[in-house]
Amino acid sequence: MEIIPAIDIIDGKCVRLTQGDYGTKKIYNEDPLEVAKAFQDAGIRRLHMVDLDGAKAKKIINHAVLERVSSGTNLIIDFGGGIQSHEDIKLAFNSGAKMVTGGSIAIKDPEMFERWLTLYGSEKIILGADVKGKMVAISGWEETSALSLDELLTKYTAIGTKYAICTDVAKDGLLQGPSIDLYRWIMSTYPSVKLIASGGVSSMKDLEELKEAGVFGTIVGKAFYEGHISLKELASFVN
Repeated sequence: MEIIPAIDIIDGKCVRLTQGDYGTKKIYNEDPLEVAKAFQDAGIRRLHMVDLDGAKAKKIINHAVLERVSSGTNLIIDFGGGIQSHEDIKLAFNSGAKMVTGGSIAIKDPEMFERWLTLYGSEKIILGADVKGKMVAISGWEETSALSLDELLTKYTAIGTKYAICTDVAKDGLLQGPSIDLYRWIMSTYPSVKLIASGGVSSMKDLEELKEAGVFGTIVGKAFYEGHISLKELASFVN
């Protein structure tokens, strides 16, 4: 299982929110590159970067941060937040992203998302499948769509989507453990999906459980930043 640390960006700084609420913003580091280099030095290969300013603005804002981190490390960066046009996705890839996550766009403009799958290939496009209850959450989790997670995954796996990130919004940032049952259900119902679990990870025990559930990768955010999981522990897991 891949360990995928998260760097969320507001005003160019490394922050975390709780349950997607911008009012809960906490700054952890002024320099995202410094954080990314520490992950790389620990033997971690991937990075999940979210442009929270972009998610709110519905267009990429922090592409300069992406460019700086991608040029300053060898991490495989998946980038998301506000990518809702062909110009945005080009900008993300040109700024160094190796993969791009599309969440809101897959709901609001499925034709564009399908076009991205065709243009860039299923190895580079990740479906953002975040949920509130059983329904898909979009627009930085500020909206709940009329589409269920099951409907979303059924639709996009049928046309070749390989990667999906699933965050249970109710768990995000609370350090109360991930939605293991949800991920087990996804893995059993959609075995072809390379599932990236996100939200709620609080301990190494959680990571072991997710590994046993068979997910492709797990995003680690607040648990690291708040000291519940150390960089040394993450390094021991991946090396």
